[in-house]
Amino acid sequence: MQFKDIDFVIIGAAKSATTWLQKQLQMDPAVYMPDPELHYFSREYSRGPDWYFSQFDSQMSDKIVGEKSNSYLYEPESAARLHNDLPDVKLIAQLRNPVERAYSSYCMRFRRGEVGKDIETYLDPSQGENLKYLISGKYAALLQDYIDLYGHEKLLILFFEGVAGDPETQISQVRSHLGLPPRQILVNGTKKVKDKTTETVPPGLRRSLAWMKPIVRPLRGTSAFETVRGLVAAQPNYPKLTDELRNRLNDYYHPSIEALEKMSGQSLSHWYQPSDRTN
Repeated sequence: MQFKDIDFVIIGAAKSATTWLQKQLQMDPAVYMPDPELHYFSREYSRGPDWYFSQFDSQMSDKIVGEKSNSYLYEPESAARLHNDLPDVKLIAQLRNPVERAYSSYCMRFRRGEVGKDIETYLDPSQGENLKYLISGKYAALLQDYIDLYGHEKLLILFFEGVAGDPETQISQVRSHLGLPPRQILVNGTKKVKDKTTETVPPGLRRSLAWMKPIVRPLRGTSAFETVRGLVAAQPNYPKLTDELRNRLNDYYHPSIEALEKMSGQSLSHWYQPSDRTN
């Protein structure tokens, strides 16, 4: 395998239904994508090309080949590395209202026990531009490096709302960008891939039971394991995104959204008064 065998890369954004997009493409026998995010051009570049190529199935010479790593949108060196190794690759970015994306990212880390209940510590712009939550939602600036290197024609910019509102058109745009013929959307790939309402083991209990992971791993998926897990799992009680904090985030992202409108040629007026409350 060589770099020239890679046809496309989904570069982000996180918490924007890119996994749904990946699943739709993977169910097409004409397309091959590895399941995990490789993060090669962002975090794993020192492993070298042999490691990167080993992540792909060798029996795919007749397929359109791609990968998805949301970190490519955020890590500063990713664009230059991608262009150096994959100068002709096609790029896809699927973006979400940055306020909702930031809150969704916070909820994910809260669910994992990585952050506390003081939501403003992480999401209030007046307390600093946190890279994980805030700067990563300034899409126009992040995409500019890719446009400078690849031009507008190589980059397809999509939006989260298209997944829920008109998934057929969303996939049709992707397939056209990749040179694939029209194909009906696949029903099995329309369900939500990740859901914040899923019951989880409380973080404190999870940490105290961490030593048991290697022991119970072979039992995952069995009825006995799920029965025991059901006794301790519960839906997380997420801290709320208050209207006051939402308004501060709206003000923070307003200039970036305006720049993205010019870049994409699409109106994002609904992002100024967000109605997307799902995660």
